[in-house]
Amino acid sequence: MSLPAMKNQIMTSTNLPEVWLRGPLEGVEQQVMPAAHVFLQVLEDLEPIAATLSPSQLWIEVGGAASVGFHLKHIAGSTDRLLTYARGENLTQVQKAALATEKETGSPPATAQELIRQVRQAVESALNQIRKTQVSTLLSPREVGRAKLPTTVLGLLFHAAEHAQRHAGQITTTAKILHGLQLPR
Repeated sequence: MSLPAMKNQIMTSTNLPEVWLRGPLEGVEQQVMPAAHVFLQVLEDLEPIAATLSPSQLWIEVGGAASVGFHLKHIAGSTDRLLTYARGENLTQVQKAALATEKETGSPPATAQELIRQVRQAVESALNQIRKTQVSTLLSPREVGRAKLPTTVLGLLFHAAEHAQRHAGQITTTAKILHGLQLPR
């Protein structure tokens, strides 16, 4: 099932179980199915709540916690970077520059719709890469960062997914706090 088709199913099917309990995804090997499910769950979790925030609310840091805007940018950027390593490639200068600006609001400040679009694009790329990943390469060694920390293709795919889910949870919690504070939009 394509991501747009899955999104329509997700966004209109509030009575469905979580994504991982909805069965296999077309073109995804069983060994990496959990990672694909997590990426789809990330979209389902963050889209409805992040879309309710104004640009000013997106960038508020409550109690020293990172802003929702940062988390959205970070999900998109970190997913892209981790999957670059999974392909055995080095980060580009563009990726390094994007990392340096994840906490910046932009001028004018980025909107929820813009940031959600970036996350959607990162998830689409992740799902495409997961579908193209050969099972025979899952335990192939990979290195992360300048320190060249050791991992595998499988380790990177799963970490990218769980990392995105962790930040989606932080988005949900922070957005609920912002709504509870009833700040001006």
